[in-house]
Amino acid sequence: MSQLEILTAHCPVDFDFDVVSCSPTLPSSLPRSHNEKYFANTLVHGLFSPTHHSHSQDNAHALKNPERHYDDEVSIPGLPPLHRGHADVHLRNGVMNALHLGAAGEVDAERAFFVADLSSVYKQHQRWKKLLPEIEPFYAVKCNPDPYVLRLLAALGAGFDCASNGEIKQVTELGINPERIIFANPCKATSFIRSSAKAGVDMMTFDNTDELYKIARTHPGAKLIVRILTDDSKSLCRLGLKFGAPLVTVPALLAKARELKLDVIGVSFHVGSGCYDPNAFSDAIMRARATFDMGREAGYEFNLLDVGGGFEDGTFERTAAVLTEAINNYFPQRDHIRVIAEPGRYYVSKAFSLAANIIARRAPPAVENGQQDLDVDPEQPSVMYYINDGVYGAFNCIMFDHQSPQPYVLSLNGSFHVPASVPLRASSVWGPTCDSLDCVCPVTQLPALQVGDWLGFENMGAYTTCAASQFNGFEISKVVYTTGAGAGAAEVREALRAFQG
Repeated sequence: MSQLEILTAHCPVDFDFDVVSCSPTLPSSLPRSHNEKYFANTLVHGLFSPTHHSHSQDNAHALKNPERHYDDEVSIPGLPPLHRGHADVHLRNGVMNALHLGAAGEVDAERAFFVADLSSVYKQHQRWKKLLPEIEPFYAVKCNPDPYVLRLLAALGAGFDCASNGEIKQVTELGINPERIIFANPCKATSFIRSSAKAGVDMMTFDNTDELYKIARTHPGAKLIVRILTDDSKSLCRLGLKFGAPLVTVPALLAKARELKLDVIGVSFHVGSGCYDPNAFSDAIMRARATFDMGREAGYEFNLLDVGGGFEDGTFERTAAVLTEAINNYFPQRDHIRVIAEPGRYYVSKAFSLAANIIARRAPPAVENGQQDLDVDPEQPSVMYYINDGVYGAFNCIMFDHQSPQPYVLSLNGSFHVPASVPLRASSVWGPTCDSLDCVCPVTQLPALQVGDWLGFENMGAYTTCAASQFNGFEISKVVYTTGAGAGAAEVREALRAFQG
């Protein structure tokens, strides 16, 4: 397996003062005592040493034997190498590698890049199984169709929520059983329905009469799921504006399905992407119960309940509790009912981080000279930083997903740490294109940075790479993959190896 090259530090770090970590995931302050400073210096200089490699489970084996071969290596033809070690190590490795390539004169050496920690996806899956053991997750491919993510979730036994022929093709080409796929788009092209029939994908949603006619003509053996309208007012993206049959229209839809001799097997709903009020699930389950009763009146005996997506990492425990209670209340007898869900961002948001290089800067004269401009409003941005990814690339999540990413300093003047006493000033961060719409962060507090410094962004795994474009000729940021360090790392490699066969 290839290894990331670690370069000798141009500016070795000396912890002879109080420092704070640049990364929000690391402790806010580092030790000050003589012994602790000695240990910190030794550790960081070891990380910068050319003998240190990220090819290790705990980053310690590499120091002892950087050429060691591991029995659980994972190498998938056509995909980038899969590394080991903490994501922060690979962010720093990428920065130092960019310096090396830049010194060699390579064009776009400082390009932005992602680091994906697959152990984060694994741990989210374990968390799901612990808190919602009765609900089968069908990963929403649209959220992030990353090939490693899809393979890992397939290896862990997850199903897949696909919304197009392209997504179905991507999943089935991995060898996934079509029974583990739901075509969860209520308004599909006729050719896509026909193609799904050929692929053996039978489960699909509908919310209108025209869809029933199309399915009857092109896939009469489909297993249909009626998508109902729910209250999605407490979500970032209100999908009810586009999809979902109001309950008052459901009896007529079921009657038409019966007339067309179509098999309706259950009910689905979606409380909206990025739901921040778990109680929305309780109301939706109540509506689903009413729809089950309508199905029985129409002559159907439903056996599937799809509780959709909207799951957030920060509220997952509460959402799981609300959802479990609602299902117990409204479906106390459910031995014959299969319950599935369509989580997306829950799985991948935390798994991806982005490193972006500051390629340009606009600042008032006082800042240019390293002075404090007393005439500047401290709450208004006085410095504009331009980075090499923006809203037409990874940060399209600002436009399409209502996100507000906040940067942290990844490297400052050749160092990965910033003195605690460094002054901050209101700044703005902009993308690289020639469109004034390309603003990543209108106002944020940052130290005085220079061209060549790096910013980091966390929680960049959901609705980022999937909608990125090459507007203005800027390439889409690539991904560096790691199985992480510590809990879940070995399990990820084992799962991927088993999936390869």
